[in-house]
Amino acid sequence: MPGIAWLISVKNRIGLRRKLGKAFLLQAVAISVTAVLGVYAAGFVLEEVLIKQALRDEADYFWNHYEKEAQFSQPDTLNLTGYLLPAPEDSPVPPNIVGLGSGFHDLRSQADISVAYVSERFGHKLVLLFDGEKVRELSLFFGLLPLAAVLAVIYLLTWISYRLSRRAVSPVIWLAREVANLDPASPDPKKFRADQLPADVDREVLALSEALERFAGQLNEFVDRERNFTRDASHELRSPLTVIRLASDMLLSEQELSPPAHKSVMRIKNAVADMEELVDAFLLLARESGQGLSSEPVCVNDVVDEELERARLLFQDKPIEVAKNFRNTLVASASDKALSVVIGNLLRNAFSYTDQGRVEIEIADRAVTISDSGVGMTEDDVRKAFRPYFRAGERRRGGHGVGLTIVKRFADRFGWPVRIDSKPNAGTRVTVEFPEGNDEIRAAG
Repeated sequence: MPGIAWLISVKNRIGLRRKLGKAFLLQAVAISVTAVLGVYAAGFVLEEVLIKQALRDEADYFWNHYEKEAQFSQPDTLNLTGYLLPAPEDSPVPPNIVGLGSGFHDLRSQADISVAYVSERFGHKLVLLFDGEKVRELSLFFGLLPLAAVLAVIYLLTWISYRLSRRAVSPVIWLAREVANLDPASPDPKKFRADQLPADVDREVLALSEALERFAGQLNEFVDRERNFTRDASHELRSPLTVIRLASDMLLSEQELSPPAHKSVMRIKNAVADMEELVDAFLLLARESGQGLSSEPVCVNDVVDEELERARLLFQDKPIEVAKNFRNTLVASASDKALSVVIGNLLRNAFSYTDQGRVEIEIADRAVTISDSGVGMTEDDVRKAFRPYFRAGERRRGGHGVGLTIVKRFADRFGWPVRIDSKPNAGTRVTVEFPEGNDEIRAAG
């Protein structure tokens, strides 16, 4: 049913606290990834731009001075070592740099990675080696350690922000929990008073609490009025109708009534029966709780037979042929009173809008279909048929214009799809489906 499906959907949704935690976690992850990528980018710039450019400048500096002084000393510092090839025999030269061509090279060993830059001038080859281990140390001290400190601060601030945000929304979550536990039949406005809220709430939460308190109070008043109405209406409306019905029966038992008077009394009796059905339907619809609307296995065939007999008595003066085609015994889980109201209204409509002809009731495939050969309706009338107090033009006879509205409300409450097919002067066909009903094949005969 729609209400149950909505409740399940609400329960399956993510809570506000989880959403906040997820948002802050995603934020921290995004910042962390961005920071790590930034360090890698800084390392790339350090190696590819700064170090290589420094090696080029160092090589140019050496060659400029070597051109002026052939004995100019080669670079030899903590991070940078230079070799001029061919070198004297007594100069130790790493064998892995002898065959290097011009340009940059990465020299990988088990210990570290060195960057080599080779340049050639004046028939000599200058090889500059930059210690890669120093690059790691620079990345560690100027990249990873600051990154770790920044991430630690970010995580701490994120956690503090999450705690503050969670504290800010806690009153809203508390209010949501109280609303979810609210009993619609007996709401307690005291639950939403300001003194019941958690400490240190914002103005918006306080305004929401006051609005919920007013709403619960108004809901209490509505519930009390509904209970009073159903109690009073049950007595005050039925009693005079019962008196009128009994008086009509006494008048009909008189032998001296003229035909016009007899017809008028019958009209009174039929109107009383119609009003009694209408009062019962309104009282049932007014009860939002399970009172009077409990579901239990009901034989739809029996309900149709009972309501058909009542409709026949009301319209016995009309030359209408009635046909029953019960292919199955249909058992539905429903309120027998609600089912009687639905079937009764549809049958009375069929008889009311048929002056002469045929009314057929069919039960098959978990559905009840009531067809008549009456005046029918236009497509526009069919679209408006379930509206309260709708009158289908000049073809409308008797009733109060709420029969199909009541049928629709009961059908929606119990999950019974209702379909109307009609054409002007060709009759109307109304089908009520019972998706959860059980069909049993009727024995022949």
